[in-house]
Parts: sequence; C-alpha cells; structure tokens
Amino acid sequence: MPSLYAMPIEKLRGVGKKRAEQFQKLGVHSVGELLNFYPRAYEDWSDITEILDVSDGETVCIKAEIGAPFQRGYTKNGKLILKTVVYDESGGMELVFFNNPYIVNMLKYGKTYIFRGKVDRDLSGIRMVSPIFSDADKTADIKPVYNLTAGLNNTSVIRAVEQALLLMPDEVNDPLPEHIRDKYNLCDLKFAIKNVHFPANSKALAISRKRLVVEELLVLNLGLTRLKSHKRAANKNIVKTDYSKEFEKLLDFTLTNGQRSAISDCISDITNPEISLNRLVQGDVGSGKTMVAASICYTVIKNGMQAAFMVPTEILAEQHYNSLKELFKNTNINIALLTGSLRQSEKDKVRKKLETGEIDLVIGTHALITDKTLFNNLALVVTDEQHRFGVAQRAKLLSKGNSPHLLVMSATPIPRTLGLIIFGDLDISVINELPPGRQEIDTLLIDSSVRPRALGFIRRQIERGRQAYIVCPLIDEGESDLASAQDYAAELMLNFFRDISIGILHGKLKATEKEKIMRDFTQNKYQVLVTTTVIEVGIDVPNATIMMIENAERFGLSQLHQLRGRVGRGGEKSYCILVSDNTSETAQERLKVMCSTRDGFKIADADYKLRGPGDFFGSKQHGLPPLNISSLADTRNLELSQEISEYVIKDSINLTDDRYRALKAEITRLFKKTGDETLN
Repeated sequence: MPSLYAMPIEKLRGVGKKRAEQFQKLGVHSVGELLNFYPRAYEDWSDITEILDVSDGETVCIKAEIGAPFQRGYTKNGKLILKTVVYDESGGMELVFFNNPYIVNMLKYGKTYIFRGKVDRDLSGIRMVSPIFSDADKTADIKPVYNLTAGLNNTSVIRAVEQALLLMPDEVNDPLPEHIRDKYNLCDLKFAIKNVHFPANSKALAISRKRLVVEELLVLNLGLTRLKSHKRAANKNIVKTDYSKEFEKLLDFTLTNGQRSAISDCISDITNPEISLNRLVQGDVGSGKTMVAASICYTVIKNGMQAAFMVPTEILAEQHYNSLKELFKNTNINIALLTGSLRQSEKDKVRKKLETGEIDLVIGTHALITDKTLFNNLALVVTDEQHRFGVAQRAKLLSKGNSPHLLVMSATPIPRTLGLIIFGDLDISVINELPPGRQEIDTLLIDSSVRPRALGFIRRQIERGRQAYIVCPLIDEGESDLASAQDYAAELMLNFFRDISIGILHGKLKATEKEKIMRDFTQNKYQVLVTTTVIEVGIDVPNATIMMIENAERFGLSQLHQLRGRVGRGGEKSYCILVSDNTSETAQERLKVMCSTRDGFKIADADYKLRGPGDFFGSKQHGLPPLNISSLADTRNLELSQEISEYVIKDSINLTDDRYRALKAEITRLFKKTGDETLN
C-alpha cells in the first residue's frame, strides 16, 4: 500500500492538526502506518454473562435493559452520582456513574444495551461502576483496544481506522506472493488487515494475526540476512598462512573439538579473499573462547599484521594481558596493555609503538578507541563480552585499520532461533563443550530460613583460605524489600563475619573505585565480596569457590548462569547458593532449572520459554527495527518465518524475482526505521 504510506493522516475526516500530532506521538504519520497500528488487545463482547452468574471482581459483559430512571445524588465532597438499575432474565444490577451528567441522555429508559465492566458483588447486591456500553444491536463481537496517548481515546482511533480501511484498494499489493501464502497456509493481506482491526470472529482474528506476525518476522529475517551479505566486504587483510597448528604447540593442554572448530571457521574467513571475518564466537562460561581469539591473533600477527583485543574492564584487560604475555613469552610477538589508568607517559609510549608497528598485539579498554590511538597495520579487532560494547564503539575501533577483520565473543548462551535475530549481522560459531578438568559447581536452592547455615558454610570455606561472592539485586534500601548490598554488608560485618574482611561493589561507584575493589578481591585482600550484578563479567578469581545470590527469583536464568560462572574457575570444588522465599510455581520451576543443569544453552532455552527474550535484549546496544505486532518470544512463528526466509533466499537469492518486489520494498521500509539505508 505505498500510496497510503504517502497519504498524511490529516487526510482522514475528523483528524485535524491537533489530532494528527497525537497520532504522531504514537508513531503514526500516514494512513498506511495507521493500518499497521494494530490493536494491543481485544474485548470480546460476544461472551455475555447473566447477572446472577457474575463473580465479585470479574470483568464481564452484561446484556440488560435500563429498568428505572436515573437517580441523582452527591458524595460528601460534592461529586455527582447517577444511579440506575438494569435487568436481564436472571435478575437485576445497579449501575453507578460519577461526574457524568450526560449519561442520562446516553442511556434510555426501557432500552437494551451491552455493558462491560468490573462487577462488585456483596450482601447488598450487584453493581457495576462506570461501565463502557454499546447498543445491543450494534455491538461487534470483538472490539479492538489500541495504545493511546494523552487526548486520544480508543473511539477516535477506531473511527480513524474505519476510514483508513475504506481507502484500501480492491487489489492490494501483497508482500507475500500467492505461492508463499499457499505453501504455508497464510491468508491474503487485505483479509488480514481488516480482521486484525475488526475481527468477524475469533477464528478470523487468529488467522489474520498469524499472517501479519509471520510476515513481520519474515521481513526482519530477510532484512538481517541481506544486511549481513552487504557487510561482508572483500577481504583487504588477506592472511596467506595458517599458523593455528603452530599455536597449539605453545599450549600445555589440548584444545577441545569446539575450540578447534571455531578456530577453523575463523581461519577460513581470514584466508578467503572474497570476505572478511565478521564472526561471533559464542560459548559458555569457561569454554575457552579466549584461546580461540589468541589463536587467530597469533596467525594474523605471524602474517605481519597487528591485532587489538578490547575488553570492558581494566581488570579483565590486565588478566588477558598477563595470560597472553605468558603464553607468547617464547615467541617474537610483542604485547602491550593500554588502559585509562596507566600513567600518561606509559600510554604515550604504547601508542607510539603501535603507530610504528613495534607492538603486534594490544590488550585494552576504551582507551583503544580514542583519537590518540593509531595503528601501523591493524588487521584484526577482537571484542570480549560483545554485548558490553555498542556498535558505535566497535565501529570506532574498526576504523583504526583498513577494514580489519572482526571477531566478537560472548559468554551469554542464546537459543539458536533468537541468535539468528540478535546476531543477524554476524556469522556464528558455537563452542558447546567445556575443557576437561573444569570443576563442577553444586547449585543449591534454599529459603531465607536456611541462610544462617549457608553463611556458616561460607565461613568454613573462608577458614580454608577460600573466598566468596554474595550478590544482591539492589544497592540502596527504599525501592522495595529486596536485599541492599550496603546494608547486607553492614549486617555481615556486625554479626556473622565480624573478623572477616568484606568488600562492597555496586554500579554507583566510580569506575576507578570498582577496579580497585575487584583488584583487591583478586589479591585476597577481601575474603567476601558483597556485590550487585556488576560482577557478572570482568573478574576471574580462581580462589573464589562460593557464589550466594539473594532474591534469586529476581534474576533471569541466563544472568544467574553468568553469575555462577564467576566460581569454579580454580582447582577447588565450588558452590552456588540461590536464596529465594518466592514459592510461586513459576519461580520455583525457573530456579530448579539452575539446580538441574550447567548447560548454558539448555538454561537459555528455558529462560526464553519462561520469560521471553527480554534478558537477551536488556543490554543490547544497537537497535532492531520496531515490531508492530510480532514478538520474539513467539518461538513457533519465529521458527516458521525463518523457514520461509530460507525458502525465499533459495528461490531468489537477492529477491530479484518480480514476485518478491513488494516483499523487498517492505524490507527497505522496515529497516529505514533504524536509520539503516544499506538495504535501499
């Protein structure tokens, strides 16, 4: 419907400048956008309940006749009250309206209406306060309910949509070709648009919604696939020799099959003259992603080029620097560390050597992307914990070289179905196994009554020379009854752990303060670290063997799994204690998943099914196009859309076939909302 997208919404009768501005606040500027402004919910007016069958607090539809004239009265503070009684065949019910003098003209004595509202039922009788209503002979079975803004009511939106539907042409340019609709049993666009706004019945609504949801997810899938192909530029840093086998000889352990497979994928990319490496290595906590990155860095450097490794925190940068310096000590590879806390003279020295090419590999934080940092021949950029960096930050580092290869890493396991969306612009390699020798982590679920025993267990571990984390969801009291990190630590200092050194870490601290506390914990200056979720990434303390998480039900499973991954990193047996007093079936089911498996991908799947995709997108710093009707939690239709996407690409790889012209236009229109003009 291109012409309707070009028609301003002011063209509709009754939509003047002021109302148009209200619609624009909802993202609706044109008639076409109004037709894509789908209802957020529906009221089923066909389900009529008899008056005597209603329950207290229930929202119902009652078909009844006005059985008495309105009686006028006032509250103590002068508010107008109008009351009447309505009857159906089962009995009577009182209607009450406040401050609405016009209601006496809107509801006629002796006439039948359908009233919808919440029922109050007690010993004095049944009443409905300020119900919405409609003539019994004019009421649609299913009424749409739209998102609104100040000054714009649902009736106004309904009237505007009714007009917009009348402007739809007889022949609608359907983005889904007939052969696709037939193959996957999807209705045509005109039927879907009409029935998603004003459904003929519940079956028509279900058919229409499925069609529109699948189309929107299909457009998203195809757009991301095309975006990926556009970004795969020719390789300007061709690696001629693969040194990955030579790298393995530096190790005093054997790489897993998963690590070798990921390395092979990356080597295949960087040695291919037609494409650049643009890959995510996704692996569970402790799966050995850093060694994959180290191997690719080694090969790139041995081919005479530079590599940069950017991480989110200084302490993690130091840990990577120390481990890689040790790994490469008998090679001729020069490694440097570049962080904000270095003395200016040290930073200047490192930057000078980067610019002259004397440094082959630099490990650093955001200091790598400042204008002062220049490279001689940057060919590979690695980012760790990629979700902590925005696209703009990655792009800034990539701009330091001549289209360098990009390798990003994430320890957040994400279901494959969702991963295709979240990382649509990246190729994906998955490490689905842990190196041998990793310690098992026993996970226990307790309620607060058992907390003293748990704290006693932590004390015994500390007496053996170990360390512990205690995680709280909040920093300060006042927001809710959740545990406060500061108050929690104070309580421990005064009671259970009076003779034990305790550190406190939370997001309101300055970056330098956080770094110092984490560094002190790694050096065992604190035996217990009471912390918020800032500890989720960026610290590796092999001596820490216990993670206790308060109010565990408040966290997503994937986040709990990330937190749990902070322990079990040394040679000692480790434990994760989940504390929750929430007895709801859903909360217990979720937390028992944590106790039953350490497989991050199984946990991610469970989290996705139980909570939807929110956790995976919570810290994502680049946007997907806004979705009007679909949800990434709708796994069934998401998978169907991906199946159709694969079929369409196989049928017409660049959508050049005339049958896909309208579909291609929808992709361009959707991705324009992100500011991405690549797909024009």
